[in-house]
Amino acid sequence: MNYKETFLDYLQFEKRYSDHTILSYRTDLEQFEKFIMEEAGDADPTAANGKLIRSWVIRLMDSGQNASTVNRKISTLKSFYKYLMREQQINTNPMDKVLSPKQSKKLPAFVEADKMDLLLDEYEFGDDFRGVRNRLIIEILYITGMRQAELIGLKEGDVDLFELNIKVSGKRNKQRIVPFDRTYLDIIKTFIKLRNEEFPESAYPNLFLTDKGKPLYPKFVYKVVNTYLRFVTTMEHRSPHILRHTFATHMLNSGADLNAIKEILGHANLSATQVYTHNTFEKLVTIYKQAHPRA
Repeated sequence: MNYKETFLDYLQFEKRYSDHTILSYRTDLEQFEKFIMEEAGDADPTAANGKLIRSWVIRLMDSGQNASTVNRKISTLKSFYKYLMREQQINTNPMDKVLSPKQSKKLPAFVEADKMDLLLDEYEFGDDFRGVRNRLIIEILYITGMRQAELIGLKEGDVDLFELNIKVSGKRNKQRIVPFDRTYLDIIKTFIKLRNEEFPESAYPNLFLTDKGKPLYPKFVYKVVNTYLRFVTTMEHRSPHILRHTFATHMLNSGADLNAIKEILGHANLSATQVYTHNTFEKLVTIYKQAHPRA
């Protein structure tokens, strides 16, 4: 029996997987069949054991394939052998002792502090409603680390000009209070004044509005951030979320407490915040190699 084809039929007609996903499964299984034929002289997957499968994983890694790709292929085999167990074609699952290679964590990208200073201190945004708004969008994202959706949802009443803080409604409508420095008070006051002069009868309570007086939307915020970051960095991704990464990284590099950053970012647990410590460690390694005479 051609177990591969019956498995793929199962994915197509019972699991309703897409053609693209089924093609990926087919490719992985055909690669595995080719390997076991070369190694054991038999392409029957029911005859493969854990040792043979682990040898295939090692060959994949040695060939230069990254851990993400290899883990996807392992996932294919896990689904395949689970199916064979269900169909009683095998008595033991050879995948039980096959471990997935660890994937290297991708460090959050961020804009260097001097480049953010260059943008916010030297670039002329303009003094009209549009210019002040665009500058403040970038300022708020950078000085608070809030998410794009949180920025869009800000109301004028969320900004406390006396206590110098902003009430942010995060995921699952969980609210937090984020402070801002007095140096930003003037630009916030100026923007609110321009906003109310530009749209005196606005029906929207949102702090930020588009050129047409409507609430912001994700594509609009992305365009603003992408446009201005392009002036100071050549990094590929220039999204609003990059400014969140930039805020956290710069705070850590300046000695801020990790738990305080967690609260400001609105993370549910500390592990989500700890990813930024890797960037800080990378900086320490660089400084060490540059400064230590024996490094």
